[in-house]
Amino acid sequence: MERSGRVGLATIAGEWGRIGVLGFGGPPAHILLLRRLCVERRGWLTPDEFEDGIAATNLLPGPASTQLAILTAWRLRGTPGALVGGFCFIAPGLLLILALSVLFLAGDPPLWVLGAAAGAGAAVPAVAVQAATSLVPGSLTRAGRGRAARARWTGYALAGAAAAVLTGPWLVLVVVASGLTEAAVRARPRPRDPGPDRDRDRNPGPGPGPDRNPGRERPGRDRRVSLPVAAVLPALGGLGALAWVAFKVGALSYGGGFVIIPLMQEDAVGRHHWMTDGQFLNAVALGQVTPGPVVHTVAVVGYAAAGIGGGLLAAAVAFTPSFLFVILGGRHFDRLRADRRVQDFLTGAGPAVIGAIAGSAVPLATALGYGWQWVVLAAALLWLAVARRGVVPALLAAGAAGVLAVAAGLPPA
Repeated sequence: MERSGRVGLATIAGEWGRIGVLGFGGPPAHILLLRRLCVERRGWLTPDEFEDGIAATNLLPGPASTQLAILTAWRLRGTPGALVGGFCFIAPGLLLILALSVLFLAGDPPLWVLGAAAGAGAAVPAVAVQAATSLVPGSLTRAGRGRAARARWTGYALAGAAAAVLTGPWLVLVVVASGLTEAAVRARPRPRDPGPDRDRDRNPGPGPGPDRNPGRERPGRDRRVSLPVAAVLPALGGLGALAWVAFKVGALSYGGGFVIIPLMQEDAVGRHHWMTDGQFLNAVALGQVTPGPVVHTVAVVGYAAAGIGGGLLAAAVAFTPSFLFVILGGRHFDRLRADRRVQDFLTGAGPAVIGAIAGSAVPLATALGYGWQWVVLAAALLWLAVARRGVVPALLAAGAAGVLAVAAGLPPA
């Protein structure tokens, strides 16, 4: 239920802005900081209310931790709180990543900047692999232990991987189709089977992983809405095409921050030529090492396309759906979570997202242009996928390795 008058807007601005400044490390860090503030320090929300908020926002497309920040502020002061809290959470990282974009995408950047960018970019494919593998257990649990369910899960994952490698910007259609297929399969009448290995997971509650993130309350609705938009906005060219890319990131990206990479790469590099492959790798790395949501990466793409104005436009288009989902739909989140059709849709969409995230590592790796970058990539894979250590230290170390490489005379020196 929406609450009003409990907390001043100035307090929300200060506290959510502080989290926006300190929120390095992606969604886990954001959730931890929000919980410490709202539950442990201030007592504004009960633990159950906060956990329900996590579950509800993970049912939405787009950046879940940003939506959680907006939702918690909405619960304290309604729509004004959501607008103030969300803006203050987003703004620090957005301003920082735009400033870094000016430096890293300059026409003639300093040599050390080129080295740092090439080093950090070399680690990005490893980040994609780590992000995908970490989501597999929860998604498999959700699918169930039956052979047919596991076979469908594998098929959806392979379709998502192939789409990320081959289709780029149309990946969202594969994700939606996977979700609709699974929902249709699970809607068919079945013989009663009380055994533990039946396909349907009778627990509709959200499990861990990206497959908790649906489109809207009715999955089919996204397909009907997105196709006309897909036909019109890209045809406009320029800012219209940029707005379409940002819209896909904010309103049609299932599975958290990293799935935005295959949604953007083909448009930004191959179709519109706003960036080179190396610059796109830099954009992804900047989105990982700056505070706030990884979706800030879209602002770098916007900057490459149309300068500061393009970066601000891309960010505005990408984050607006998150505000609308919370402000217009917050009262309906509990009903959305309980809808079995939505849960079945997510069971199919989830593995397609995981496959897409893993598949994005292929074009990212093929964009590497120097031999020493493959050494950095191998080290990053060991650090992230084998040792299971943090992403931000890996990217910072890879950037430092790039600086050392160019200092030693290796390209791009």
